[in-house]
Order: sequence, then C-alpha cells, then structure tokens
Amino acid sequence: MGKIQKRTVSDFGYGFVDAPYLSAGESEYSRRFEQQKDTIAYRPLTEQEKQLLICNGNYATNWDNVRVTAHFLPDMIRNSSFSGLVRIGDMTPSILEHKGLELPVGIYNSHVVSCDIGPDAAVHNVKYLAHFILEREVMLSSIDEMLTSPVAKFGNGIVKEGEQEEQRIVLELCNENGKRAVTAFEGMQVSDAYLWTRYRDDDILQRRFQEITDKKFDRRRGYYSVVGEGVVIKNSKTIKDVHIGAYAYIKGINKLKNVTVNSRSDAITQIGEGCELVNGIIGFGCRVFYGVKAVRFFLSSFSQLKYGARLINSFLGDNSTISCCEVLNALIFPAHEQHHNNSFLCAALVKGQSNMAAGATVGSNHNSRGADGEIIAERGFWPGLCVSLKHNSRFAAYTLLVKGDFLYELDIRLPFSLVSLDLKNDRLVLLPGYWFLYNAYALMRNTDKFAGRDNRKLKNQYFEYDILAPDTVNAMFEGLEIIELAAGKSLSGKSGLNDMAYREIGQSVLLSNEPTPLGEVLIEGVECSKRDVVLAKPYEAYQVYRRMIAYYAGSEVMTALDRVSMGEFLLLLDTLGDTGRATFDNVGGQLVDVEELQGVLERLKTGEIDSWEEIHSWYHETSASYPMARLQHALASYAELQGGAPWQNEHDLEWLLHLLRDTLETKKWLCTQIFRSREKDYTNPFRKMVYGNDNEMNKVVGALRDNAFIRKQEQECQTMETTINNIILELKKIKNHAE
Repeated sequence: MGKIQKRTVSDFGYGFVDAPYLSAGESEYSRRFEQQKDTIAYRPLTEQEKQLLICNGNYATNWDNVRVTAHFLPDMIRNSSFSGLVRIGDMTPSILEHKGLELPVGIYNSHVVSCDIGPDAAVHNVKYLAHFILEREVMLSSIDEMLTSPVAKFGNGIVKEGEQEEQRIVLELCNENGKRAVTAFEGMQVSDAYLWTRYRDDDILQRRFQEITDKKFDRRRGYYSVVGEGVVIKNSKTIKDVHIGAYAYIKGINKLKNVTVNSRSDAITQIGEGCELVNGIIGFGCRVFYGVKAVRFFLSSFSQLKYGARLINSFLGDNSTISCCEVLNALIFPAHEQHHNNSFLCAALVKGQSNMAAGATVGSNHNSRGADGEIIAERGFWPGLCVSLKHNSRFAAYTLLVKGDFLYELDIRLPFSLVSLDLKNDRLVLLPGYWFLYNAYALMRNTDKFAGRDNRKLKNQYFEYDILAPDTVNAMFEGLEIIELAAGKSLSGKSGLNDMAYREIGQSVLLSNEPTPLGEVLIEGVECSKRDVVLAKPYEAYQVYRRMIAYYAGSEVMTALDRVSMGEFLLLLDTLGDTGRATFDNVGGQLVDVEELQGVLERLKTGEIDSWEEIHSWYHETSASYPMARLQHALASYAELQGGAPWQNEHDLEWLLHLLRDTLETKKWLCTQIFRSREKDYTNPFRKMVYGNDNEMNKVVGALRDNAFIRKQEQECQTMETTINNIILELKKIKNHAE
C-alpha cells in the first residue's frame, strides 16, 4: 500500500488478476467474459484499419489486442491510446445528445485499458479508463479517471479471496461502538437491516444472517466495473469500482468509489456536482447532488441527499430526504425528512415518517462513559427547533418535542404526545393525544402526504402510513394503562397498593361522564431524574385514546364492507373466535405480527429458510395478507374496549350499528378539529400582521375554504355518512328478518 510498483511497458494493461487467484483454464478475462451476456462477434483489426487509426493520432501497445465488430468506423477514433484487450462494439455515424451535450459516437482523446466499449458509445476526454464494461449508447465526457481494482466489490460487504475479515466493509448502524453492524448487499431492504441490528444476544441468528449474506457473493477476483445502457457521465474526477445502472446521469462529481448505483428508464438516478460517495449502495430513482459526502451508506429507492449532507455509517429508507446536515450511525425507515443545515442525528433508530427540525441535536453522544448510547423513535417522531436529546432515550409514535434542552434520558411511551419543559418549575410536561386535540390538521394529512410521496415502482412491501394502525393502537392501549395508573396514584392518597389497584381507581374516574377533578397528576418512569413529570389533561387524553381506537375499528369494518358483502363479513366474524389483540412490530416500515416474525426467524436459524430472497418473499406474502390481519386486529381492539367480543351473539347486531354511528360521529369531530386547527392560522393576529388585509393573506397562503385537504376531508365525511346510512339500513333488514 502506498508504494509505487514498477513493471515493463509490455505488461501495461495485462495481469489484472494475479495467477494464484485463477483456477485451471482461467485467464484474467474470465470474469469479464462471464459478465458479458451478449455473444458479440469480435474480430482483429485489418492492416488498413490499423494504419488509419495511427494516422488519426491513436496508439496501442499491441494492436492485435484491439478487437472490433463488422460495423467498425476507425475514423471515429482519434487521439486515443489502447492497452490490454480492448473490444469495441458496433458503431454508426451518429451523435448522442443529452441535456444539450452533443457527442459524436466513438473514442476521442482518451486512454483505454482493457475495456469493452458498447455499441454506439461516445467516449470523450477520459484521461484513464481501465477495466470497464460500457453498455450501449453510453456518454462519457471529461473524466479524470475511471478504473477498477481486481477486488472490486461495488458497495457490497464482500471479503474477496486473499483478503482478511477485517477488510469487510460494514455499516455500523444504531450504535457508534459497531456492535450492531450489518453487511450491506445489493437488493438489501431496510427491513433486513432492522432485523439484523436486533437480537444481538442470539448468536445463532446473527451467524445465519451473515451466512445467507455471504452466499450472495462471489469471492473470486476480476470483476469489471459496469456502466449501463444510456448512462451519461461528464465533468467528473475519480470513478472506481462501480456498477452503474441504465440511464443514470452523473455530472461534476469528485469521487465515486466502491458504489452500486441502481437506475433504469422509469427510475433514473442522478448524481450531481461536488459529491464524494464511497462504499455504498444507491437505490433506484435517487437524487444525490451539491456537495454530498456519504461513506459506508445505503440509500434506498427514491430518496435524496443534497446540499452538503453528510451520511456516514447509515441506512436511509425509501422516499426520504436528507440535506444540509449530518447523520451518523443511524438506521432510518422510509419517509424521513431532515433538511436543515444545523440538525444532527447520531446513533439512532428512527422508524420513519419523521421530521428533524433546524437545530435538532438527536445525537448528544459521548455523554456517558462510552460511545455506546442509542435512541429509538417510533414512526412520526418530530423533535422541534433546537431540541437536544440525551442517549439513551425512547419515544412512542408521533411524539412532538417542543424546543429545549432535554438534559435527562427520556422514555416516552404515550403516543401522539407533546413533550415540553416547564422551566419556571423545573419539570417535564407530557400531554398525550395532543395531535388529535390541538393539531389534527397536521396529523391527519400525514397519511395522504406520505402515501403521495411513495414513488416506488414496485411496491412489494406494504409500508404503513396510516396514523391509526396496529402499532399506534397497541401503543394507545398501553397509554390507557399508564394514564389509569398515574391518575389512580394521584387520587388515592394511599401508598402500598399494587398497580392494578391504582389502575382500578383511575379507571373508575376516567371512564365517568362527570369525572372527579384529578388535580395535578404526576407520572413516573418517563425521565431519568428526580424532578416531577406532569401528565397534562389526563381525562381528555384518556377519552381521545378510546375514541380513536373505536374509530380505527369502525374504519376497518367499513373498508372490509367495501370489499365483501355484509353476509360474507358476518361469516368472517364467526371465524375470528376469541383471538386477542396481536402484537405488531414495525419492521422497516412494514408492520408484521410478532409471533409470525419469530416463526420466520426460527426457520432461518434451523436452515429451513436459507436466503434473503426467501425472507423477502415472506415480506411480500405478509404484505398481501396484512389488510386481513389489520381487520382482525381492529376487531380485537374494539372487543377489548367493550370488555368482550360483542359479535359472539350472532343475533345481536346492535354493536355494529353502535360502532358505525360512533365512527361517523368521530369523523365529523375530526373534520371540525382539522378545520379549527388550520383556522387558527387565519385568525391569529400575529399571523395576520404581515399582510395588508385578508385578501392579501389569501393570495399568499390561499383561502382557508380553498384548502384542498380540508375539502377532501369534508367530502370523505359526506361519503362516509351516505355509506354508513346504507349499511345501517341493510343491518336493520337483516335484524328484522332474524326476528
């Protein structure tokens, strides 16, 4: 390493793979020939062609190793040199054009070492092009160097023949000490990375993850870099050990090294000026531009890195954006937004649909005796302006943190909460259900917003974007218990009772229509400190949790009745039995039943499952069955609210009538909450003061009544009312017939 090697001129372009790494009958070109799927008839140059090439200012160390096809135009190769085995595909007298750049087909002012040049490629001013396969109609212009090493890995975590395990490139996710590291591979999904980072106490499972990953790789040396059909690369410096998919557009980059760039005609990836990307894999349809630095990274499909973003030892899920900031040792699920220059994310598992505000520092690492802290945030995580957090901390779904320095570790288990600091009294304040009660507009539009941004061409995994889903509903059930316990302790004035006794006291008040005033309710186990943590508006939070769980159940019933007849639905209820509410885990944006997941992992451990492809098939199968699993979960949740499954009496359909009426009532309430939360932006005098009058405000921000999302919600409400009324009429007919 670092020492200049000296060889004879006659060796130039040869000896790509050292002899000890070649099997009997193999040559340094064996892997190259395997990569070329097309059987192209190459021939030697004629003497006339050699002389014409020389007259055009070209040079070769051995003209006999320059091979061409029957459709060869020597006049379109000028001022270039060739070493090693160079094969040139069909040429036509044509010009390739892309975004105003026009290049004649051929090779001009370039130095080519042992490459396959595809049909009608245009290679201009490439100072050094070595061991590459260029496919059809590639455009290369003004590039300093493009080269391939014999141990090229293209971003995969391969250990090649003759290399040591220490040379394996891994992604050190979720923790800076590297003890949750995973091996990246082409085709990896964020779900794979998540599963691999968990279960670190299970040595057999961890070994199996590595084994099925290693099976994907060919450890032999000698693979060439590939530039796919229609790729354009211009005005760039160093490109080494790359596999670039079709129609990718790369311009002005400083370095692209040991990287796979996935791209195709309907999902073109673009990489722009000033980027330096090393040891990574880039998904389909990505955008990377303007000074990005990424090292040991995985960028999933239709995501963006821009404006000087730094992504290091991190995995970014689909449909995400990171710009102007630094992200280290993070595993981020789909639909993440982080686009402010001074935000910082480190050693975190963020489960998607999240937004990092300016100044947010979710990475106060090294605040203990080692760099081993972690933060886990369920989906919908939103640390506000200038939030600073301490590792270790954990956050329930849709947690919003108000601006401030949170100096202690936090464990927020109540979903949809607002977390703030009462600086005057030196205490933490937790308001569960905040989003439903005070900011329904921002919350409810999330489902449409994230679904609308999902640009995946092949949606082979069901990413859950709905705010009400098995994970958030299960969290609300846990929240009900937490609120009951806190309220019971506040009311009882007694000590020494067990938690169930306290919960019963709290529940009796929280379920009453006219509750006893609770006074100030404190909650335990939220902050690693001795100061008080206040549970704000516990009664309202408790009621809204129950209301939204029932609304979730009613919405799922309506979705089911849109797919099947009432008779089929009632038969389906008979098959449910007394199944309880299942536990779900967010596995890379896809919600899966934990029991089913454990079964799959056990099958992997025993060898029954022996590849990532089989695990991916399970993701797909589970995605297909998820709507039914979600319906079952919704009905089980409603049964738990009611104290039992009300459909067990097959002749009593009052429960369904009641559920549908409540669902419609809640939908109307949500529409009102959505309107009111947005209306505040139009009535607040401090919002209005920057406009000369209401007309100007409406011109700038749009009239409230013209708001597309509000109008959509109102239309949905009207449609729901019509649908429910029709269902109720049908139920009454069924009921009357049964009587």
